[in-house]
Amino acid sequence: MTKIFIGLASISLFFSACNNDQASKIITSKVKTELRSFTDTSKLDTFKIVLNGDKPKNMELVFTITPAGASPVYTKILKAKDLLDNYKETLDLAKEKKQFEFVQQEMDLFFEDENFLEPAVTDTEQPDQNTPDKNFFAELKLSGLNGFKYRLGKESKVYIAWSNTEKKTKVYYQCCQK
Repeated sequence: MTKIFIGLASISLFFSACNNDQASKIITSKVKTELRSFTDTSKLDTFKIVLNGDKPKNMELVFTITPAGASPVYTKILKAKDLLDNYKETLDLAKEKKQFEFVQQEMDLFFEDENFLEPAVTDTEQPDQNTPDKNFFAELKLSGLNGFKYRLGKESKVYIAWSNTEKKTKVYYQCCQK
């Protein structure tokens, strides 16, 4: 009899919580993963992007790179609002539905093949004014490690790679507008 009472009480608490305004919001969480070499050319790292939020203005894309059996070596949070603001002049993003579709499209395009740079820097590439660390650029030429690029806006891209010397992920190129 006690088990039945506890069960009924649990169910009623569940339903009353669902009627609460806070609990009735639908939280979107979508995950995409890709396995690619990054910290070591002979091993695969997990590239993961998670879309969280209930409305485009509150959504964020959380991007991580994690080597097998280790902690993440890179985490970047991209606010959907910032992405939307970068495109509001060129795209019709006035309606929430269009904003939501745009953010989902950004997530879907995040792991396109062209964003995985193998190697990060080729023998013929030279650093320029958009190269924040010329020594790291030279290190990448020698190591042959892969890179990854993602965009912060229509004219702003960030290129990252693993530094064996510093044992961390670093930006090796960033262009052009923020």
